[in-house]
Amino acid sequence: MVNSNYSALPLTSPAIELQSSHPPTKSGAAAAAAANGVVHAKKLTKQDSFLGEVDDDDGANNAEHDELPLMGDADGPAGPPEGSGVSGAVFNLATSIIGAGIMALPATMKVLGVAVGLVSILVMGVLSEVTIELLVRFSARCRALSYGELVHRALGRPASVVAQMCIIINNAGVLVVYLIIIGDVMSGSLKHMGVIDQLIGHDGEWDNRRLLILFVLVLFLAPLCALERIDSLSLSSAASVALAIVFVLVSCVIAAVKLAEGKISAPRMGPDFSSRAAMLDLLVVIPIMTNAFICHFNVQPIYNELKEKTPRNMYNVGRISTVLCVAVYALTAVSGYLLFGDDTESDVLTNFDKDLGIRFSSVLNYIVRIGYIIHLVLVFPVVHFSLRQTVDALVFGESAPHSRKKMLALTAVLLALIYLGSTMIPNIWMAFKFTGATTGLALGFMFPALVALRLDKEGAEHLGRGEKILALGMLGLAIVVSVVGVTGNVYTLKSKSD
Repeated sequence: MVNSNYSALPLTSPAIELQSSHPPTKSGAAAAAAANGVVHAKKLTKQDSFLGEVDDDDGANNAEHDELPLMGDADGPAGPPEGSGVSGAVFNLATSIIGAGIMALPATMKVLGVAVGLVSILVMGVLSEVTIELLVRFSARCRALSYGELVHRALGRPASVVAQMCIIINNAGVLVVYLIIIGDVMSGSLKHMGVIDQLIGHDGEWDNRRLLILFVLVLFLAPLCALERIDSLSLSSAASVALAIVFVLVSCVIAAVKLAEGKISAPRMGPDFSSRAAMLDLLVVIPIMTNAFICHFNVQPIYNELKEKTPRNMYNVGRISTVLCVAVYALTAVSGYLLFGDDTESDVLTNFDKDLGIRFSSVLNYIVRIGYIIHLVLVFPVVHFSLRQTVDALVFGESAPHSRKKMLALTAVLLALIYLGSTMIPNIWMAFKFTGATTGLALGFMFPALVALRLDKEGAEHLGRGEKILALGMLGLAIVVSVVGVTGNVYTLKSKSD
């Protein structure tokens, strides 16, 4: 049956042929195909290319890329009526980015120095945004509904399975890190006092790390993870971004006060080459930073639930989210490093258990730690959504019928495995080092570059010369950083064991 609820696209656009409820006439196969919801895309115009280098051979008759729906479904370009707007999509995408990675950035700043660290954050942010636009652009042409489906259509089934496994490992690792942070902050560790210890002491089982994580998982995380649509999390994502901004503002205010009072020594501007340990940290710190910007697995799910599904809207979502995250990351990394210097922990949140040397120090400590724990609780289901979706597609197939019972059972199994992982991995630095050097780089840079180059080679798309150089450069850089990062991680583990 033909859907007669058309989107508000210009009727003069040749990009989409709209078919009324009348039977197709002699106009031929194009009208009949349009009646089945098939979109015919022309060659990209200059505005389609993020470098603006694609020729516009068809002139005024060529379709505007902004009028091309990214994925086809029964709702057409307008998207589901209950879907989210651009602001809601920005919150969901920004929440996918701003998670536990923000807590590791002050430690990376300690390794790289302020100047080099800030440049690295900016460069990684720009490259991440470019790869997001690549995914949007080629998903529109391939009409892919998910990250794995896009890779499948461009590179084949084996590559799609690898991409899906990368999403599973990356997202599961990130969620494990969230639980580790919740445990560290609330229950404490060998070197740091937990919020529970400071509030009520060591009485009872409330400071038992595993019990506390299980309590948070069952009472708060499971109900949010049981939601079926990612746009249902728009409000919680907005709250999580607001809490992250509160954390940044409080950290910056504390650092500014201490700097004005002369209580902060001059920070290093560049890397430290004075010891072997410092050199080893340099080998693994870039993968950690790249992992902080990985959100690509949620690009298609977030787009699927936009009310107005056009690439231009999704480009705006990606650009706004990236600018927001770069600002938050830069301020957090600098203020955290200024506050704690060489004592900055891999999870800077654990540093907020001591006197900060200013008025209302204890109150600010509680605000920072409890506020960010709530932020992680709200971020958790957004990352879990794409994890569950990917596992479902890999195990049961893309075309498997939807079942509420299956979704709930899959959610329960995944949460149980994630909880088990949080009891086995020692700290977030260890987790970020390995996922950043492997799955993070693959999802954020390798696969988007490979998809672009493959589709260009097959003639499905035509990349400009600058675009080809950029795609090849990102692919080469990702491979080099991955090899160096994994080698450094293995060598670091071997050195510690010796």
